[in-house]
Amino acid sequence: MTTLHPHPASDGTPEPPPAYRWAVLVAVSLAMFGNYYVYDAVAPLADVLKVQLGFTDSQIGTLNAIYSLPNLIMVLIGGIVIDRIGTRKSTFLFAAICLAGAALTAAAPSFPVMAAGRLVFGLGAESMIVAVTAALARWFRGKELSFAFGLNLTLARLGSFAADWSPTWAGEAFERWRGPLLISLVFAAVAVVGAVVYWILEAQAVHRYSVGAAQETDKPVLRDLFRFGRSYYLVVALCVTFYSAVFPFRTFAIKFFMEYHGTSRELGGQINSVLILFAMVFTPLFGLAVDWVGRRALFMMLGSVLLVPVYLLLLETSLPVWVPMAIMGVSFSLIPAVMWPSVAYLVEGPKLGTAYGLMTMVQNVGLAGFNYLLGAANDVAGASATNPAGYAPMMWILSGLGLAGFVFAWMLRRAETGPSAHGLETITVSGRAP
Repeated sequence: MTTLHPHPASDGTPEPPPAYRWAVLVAVSLAMFGNYYVYDAVAPLADVLKVQLGFTDSQIGTLNAIYSLPNLIMVLIGGIVIDRIGTRKSTFLFAAICLAGAALTAAAPSFPVMAAGRLVFGLGAESMIVAVTAALARWFRGKELSFAFGLNLTLARLGSFAADWSPTWAGEAFERWRGPLLISLVFAAVAVVGAVVYWILEAQAVHRYSVGAAQETDKPVLRDLFRFGRSYYLVVALCVTFYSAVFPFRTFAIKFFMEYHGTSRELGGQINSVLILFAMVFTPLFGLAVDWVGRRALFMMLGSVLLVPVYLLLLETSLPVWVPMAIMGVSFSLIPAVMWPSVAYLVEGPKLGTAYGLMTMVQNVGLAGFNYLLGAANDVAGASATNPAGYAPMMWILSGLGLAGFVFAWMLRRAETGPSAHGLETITVSGRAP
């Protein structure tokens, strides 16, 4: 049973009270909120970029694909940096890079300039997410870890939700291409503020409390990348297929709703936000459930299989579009709530930054490839308001990714019910399940 009073460490220094841990959670979540808003600011702007700046779908897809390109290497380096200098310094450093990238993106009506801005933003954004993830794993391991991850994702996804609804609450800004990008610059500054608050909180905790979870970790070496084990790499495989089946779709989702289902930009953004709304509500609830019942690989199997029919259902115009989006929202709540905390059970604490960095690097391989692939598929098939059937290849590709994710989750379930299991299916906050 958790007490509200700090426990003394072996040297007599008290542990931080629970309220302090939750304050850290709010601070890093504020940074994530700004990060998520900037990433999702492109999707509501897609048709404006096409009309006002003459961008093709391939170029629009590239704006999110190029975000991932530096992370094919840099995010792994970022994970090692996190393990070397600590989470608070690295969170601030990467948030500042995000701010610079958002500023460059809004600087000129030129595809090369805008793409360069998204590249710089990606350079900091994914590494910042790794830093925040590692921070939460260290502050909450053994203390409502999945629930804390779920709450963090809920607060972060408020940024995505706000971006999806930006045509509604900031409609006048969409009269020109730069308006929404300037708004995203403000939210990038919010991310920096959150990083500063987190730095202050953790710096004070190091002096006032026993904060072993928040201290800098051992120095990692590259050979550790080959020692994480089979279950870890199955989680990585699920990560890349799952996120490749969700985020590249969101790049084109509002445009798809407008041209395939005949919605307005405002309604398209609201429909797209159903995914985020469900995730905001259910991610912490699923995290809380997993903390108490375990069965993490089984939950990941369920979340993966839900994605398989979603995109084909979106091609069915007689079905209310919010139904498949709600199903996707359940999947988008379930898998992240289970997957990211699971790494903390598969990898030693001193190597968490490196492990999360490698996982995010591979994730970005998928995001870069599939953002461009889906845009190219739309261009080849001539997807448009006059040819809505041209979106079908994109949806079949996405359904295939959902199926692949289910296979990896099934393999993980088999591995974690065998003799070399790490406790993914059994460890709970109250001990091991019977």
